[in-house]
Amino acid sequence: MNQCPPAGDRQLSSEAAVARYRLHGSPDSANLVVRMVLEELGVAYDYVPVDRLTSQQKSEAYRRLNPQGLIPVLEVPGQDAPLFETGAILLYLADRHGALAPEKTSSARGRYLKWLFFLSNTLHSDLRISFKVGRYLPDETRHQLFADTLLERISAGFLHLEAELETTGGPWLLGPDFTVADIYLAACARWTQIYGNKGKWDLSGTPRLRALCASLETRPAIRRACDQELIEGLPFTQPKPVSLPGVTG
Repeated sequence: MNQCPPAGDRQLSSEAAVARYRLHGSPDSANLVVRMVLEELGVAYDYVPVDRLTSQQKSEAYRRLNPQGLIPVLEVPGQDAPLFETGAILLYLADRHGALAPEKTSSARGRYLKWLFFLSNTLHSDLRISFKVGRYLPDETRHQLFADTLLERISAGFLHLEAELETTGGPWLLGPDFTVADIYLAACARWTQIYGNKGKWDLSGTPRLRALCASLETRPAIRRACDQELIEGLPFTQPKPVSLPGVTG
């Protein structure tokens, strides 16, 4: 993996073809999930840092890649436009490389898709809102109630996933088969423990999920990705925030 200059220091082009994957992100943002998958797949990619302290993701250049001004973006060889939305990127990568997902004819394909979309559309979405409730509810007097309600939804989501792990017998969501959904799940568990809701939820009530997270921490590809994201220690079972300006802002 090579690191490219920051996005603002060069021309960003959603029209030009790229020779290999180019991941745009900021430490411990949703690009962490994509980076872990790229490392697990063992494919070459370049990393383009996005300075969140200066809101570079809101710049005109970055919005040509993702009009929402959100992280991550993955530029993909052979595609006529960059990819955004974490779940969509994971689905694309797994299918393109024929790994980390059940085959399209597999009887487990439906279970895989439903949990991947649950993680993307429900759990991660609730998390993102809970981190910055002021963006969604102007009335400051109701922020705590809103945040507490979201945390109840998030906690319930993890319990659904814990129940699925019990049903399949683990160690992964689909039982013996490791997929991108497991990586996404562990990242969501990390963020819930340390950002926005810190101290209000942990893995103690979901022992099967904790075991999944502990297993991920032993994988060399996951360790490489976390090192590159400046994440120290045990990223999922004993997570610590990345202490860089602008990372969580």
